[in-house]
Amino acid sequence: MLLSTKTVEKPWGKDELPAPFAAQEGKRIGEIWFEPPAELPQLLVKYIFAGEALSVQVHPSNTQTEAKGLGRQGKEECWVVIDADEGATLGIGFDHQLSAEELRAASLDGSVEKKLVWHKVTPGDFFYIPANTVHAIGGGVSIIEIQQNSDITYRLYDYGRPRELHLDDGVAVAQAGVHDPACRTHLPDVGDVSLVKGPYFRLDRVTGKPDAATAARYVGPLLVIPREGEAQVAGDTVSPGECALAPSIAAVSFAADGSCLITQPL
Repeated sequence: MLLSTKTVEKPWGKDELPAPFAAQEGKRIGEIWFEPPAELPQLLVKYIFAGEALSVQVHPSNTQTEAKGLGRQGKEECWVVIDADEGATLGIGFDHQLSAEELRAASLDGSVEKKLVWHKVTPGDFFYIPANTVHAIGGGVSIIEIQQNSDITYRLYDYGRPRELHLDDGVAVAQAGVHDPACRTHLPDVGDVSLVKGPYFRLDRVTGKPDAATAARYVGPLLVIPREGEAQVAGDTVSPGECALAPSIAAVSFAADGSCLITQPL
């Protein structure tokens, strides 16, 4: 089943999108969301197109949202870079541990932007962003984001834009330290790669038909996100730029010369 999409305009979005997408004239598209199916409500897949830098922000964990009585899950997410301008960057964590007081002061005076570690990126770079990680998407980057289906974002700094900040909540949940190098990699051109093994979802990049070990990990419904070539999901053709719900991995026919992301909650 192909998932329906929601196109979201953002002031920081882009009016020229990477293939296969195209923005309508005069519109700055920031995000394209795939509506989570009833079978897998825990996951949200979206494309993000950043023409300008997004806010410096942090997301709470499941434990923290439960303790606060929000009744919603926290947010862990990951990014696959699909397009990047020369010198484009993603900011993730710091080069040393900041105290809560240091993080608050840096957010207030704007120096938090410079204190972040900014990674130069190219297509194929992958980053896992655990809950509580302070992060920001720089301008000129387009990514696929797979995340826990949560809209809880605490903005720490927003470059002077007239939007609400959430310093008390953000500082309270932030672990303002170093991003684990094991949470980032660059995808090889071919081969199955296990990108996320939990705790809340799994994610693999496969080229052609998944190998037996990869296929065995996927029991029950999953999401299929073609990157190159088309996939067939229970009779539906799924092309790059689309996302589909598959009842099982056996219901998916992968293009022999294509590549896909596959994911499911745990």
